[in-house]
Amino acid sequence: MERVYIFSSGRLRRKDNTLYFESEAGKRFIPVEDIKEVYLFGEVDLNTKVLNLLSQKGIVLHLFNRYGFYSGSFLPRKRNVSGYLLVKQVKHYLDSDSRLFLAASFIEGAIFHMKRNLRRRGIGTGNIENLESQIFTVGSVAELMQLEGKVREIYYSKFSDILRGKFFSFSKRVRRPPNNAVNALISYGNSLLYSAVLAELYRTQLDPTVSYLHEPSIGRYSLSLDISEIFKPLIVDSLIFSLV
Repeated sequence: MERVYIFSSGRLRRKDNTLYFESEAGKRFIPVEDIKEVYLFGEVDLNTKVLNLLSQKGIVLHLFNRYGFYSGSFLPRKRNVSGYLLVKQVKHYLDSDSRLFLAASFIEGAIFHMKRNLRRRGIGTGNIENLESQIFTVGSVAELMQLEGKVREIYYSKFSDILRGKFFSFSKRVRRPPNNAVNALISYGNSLLYSAVLAELYRTQLDPTVSYLHEPSIGRYSLSLDISEIFKPLIVDSLIFSLV
């Protein structure tokens, strides 16, 4: 199953039981049986015929604005649902020990891959390991988030040693808006990762709004943020290092 990325402006249309994208460069057919996600970065027109076909085939549509920031997703009607699992998710959120253990596990996975990235490039991880030893001893999710912030501060401070270039110099993480090329790469990669994780959650019986590390809120799928923590250093950061 493939992901389709559309960066040009044009029109996405339905023809019989398939899709095609029409732009100044011509028409390109998109066989719906071979894809599971569509990412739209250009100014693309589409109608309910397209959305109905996407829903029938279980294809998730992700939208990004002109600056590459994630805007939202069209999620087809969820078929794989479980009230039993939803109750279990909520119980683990309401039980402080269960929630803290899950939250710490997400951070543990993230730190594992941060250390891996540094070690592969001959950079020591002693300070990170000292903080890592405290993950399962903190008393609240808020303390855990503070601990994770300190780890990331140390981790990001090593980026300049890895990237070694004036244009790709990096001192600290800046998000809104990114203030240099590296911050822009991180934000862009994280946006793609969040949407990919959300699409995978959609295919399970998990409810993406019930989370453990990030506080559940209105209007966001916070469980995708939780799970993405593990994969940001593994996929996004590693890809940035390779590209640069």
